[in-house]
Formats: sequence, C-alpha cells, structure tokens
Amino acid sequence: VQLVESGGGLVQAGGSLTLSCAASGNILGPDIMGWYRQQPGKQRDEVATITRGGGVKYADALMGRFTISRDNAKNTVYLRMDSLKPEDTAVYYCRAYKHLDYNTWGQGTQVTVSA
Repeated sequence: VQLVESGGGLVQAGGSLTLSCAASGNILGPDIMGWYRQQPGKQRDEVATITRGGGVKYADALMGRFTISRDNAKNTVYLRMDSLKPEDTAVYYCRAYKHLDYNTWGQGTQVTVSA
C-alpha cells in the first residue's frame, strides 16, 4: 500500500487549505483513514479519522475548523482546513488502516501558517 499526500504549503493566518491522500496498490479499501500532525518539537497527534461508512472523529480543539471526508471509490481522504492559525503549522501525515491487512503512513506534507 502506498499513500501519496498533496495539498500542503504556505498560507496566511485565516486562510484555508485542503490536503489529499490517495491510497494505491492492490488493496481492499481501508477501514479507517485519518490525518495526524506533528508540530515542531512535539509528538504526532491525531487530527481526524473517518471510517469507510463515513463515521468521523476529530481532535476536540480542531472541531469546527477542520473537515475530513473520503471518496471510497478512489481510496482517497481529504482534510479541509479553515481559519488556519500559526499554531496549525506542522507536518501532516495520512494513515490508512485495514484490520489484519495493513496500517500504512504517508510521507508527510508540510503546512506552514504565517502570522
């Protein structure tokens, strides 16, 4: 399983970005796809996850600004980030998990929010 992330970059505070992550390979669709982030000097934390059936979970502090969605036909997960703050600056990682099959991470994409 390979995960390819895209959509990171530099944005001003208050702006928006949408990250994408596509899973490829000879795979059955992931049970869960999610986004995690690692801020400078901190551990990697969960941002949001979404099940194949559309069940979502968000980090409490990010609910309302970030929206996760997925396209099962494309094995792709998205993260829409609005009202971005400088503290959202981090490397964002995608993850795809399928029970008893795979648990794969993407290479990460940098998001930098300037004040």
